[in-house]
Amino acid sequence: MAKIVIINGNPSLTSRLGAVIDYVEHILGVSGFEVSRIDVARLPADDLIHTKFESEHIVKANGLVVEADAVIIASPVYKASYTGVLKTFLDLIPQKGLAGKITLPLFMGGSLAHLLAIDYALKPVLSALGARHILGGVYTVDSQVTRTEKGGMEIAEELRIRLHAELEELAIETRLRSEHNNKVYELKV
Repeated sequence: MAKIVIINGNPSLTSRLGAVIDYVEHILGVSGFEVSRIDVARLPADDLIHTKFESEHIVKANGLVVEADAVIIASPVYKASYTGVLKTFLDLIPQKGLAGKITLPLFMGGSLAHLLAIDYALKPVLSALGARHILGGVYTVDSQVTRTEKGGMEIAEELRIRLHAELEELAIETRLRSEHNNKVYELKV
């Protein structure tokens, strides 16, 4: 079974982005993937700020990244970029920690003004971490996730359609890569 880890770089654990992450996690789970989640805001702040690579919490979180076939990186957009909370964790991933992994950015902002934050802020960092298979990603505005009267969250149909399209691509690429990695190839010189 292919493994996917979601890195949640949101400092708030009860947000609209959290509802989208829950939705994505559910869809992947019922689709046969083993899904784990790293909520960076739950990691000890001292470990993040002081880059404690040897911290048991950081080692455990990085272990999930190492074991994953695919990585989803989620963050709200603040001041035209992903959160500082996310950056502190990305700084703790080993230099080539995303090599060979399919990656899918998932960003949420207050408006379309920061639509390119994925391309200009996140993708260069992912590339520096060895990611070569970075999918286009999903950028959404927070108005596409509304709070219901009962305290839940409602995800707009248009957003669900876009999420399903990206998750389908993630599933296909992850399965293809997994099959490819299980084959032995000999190069003829």
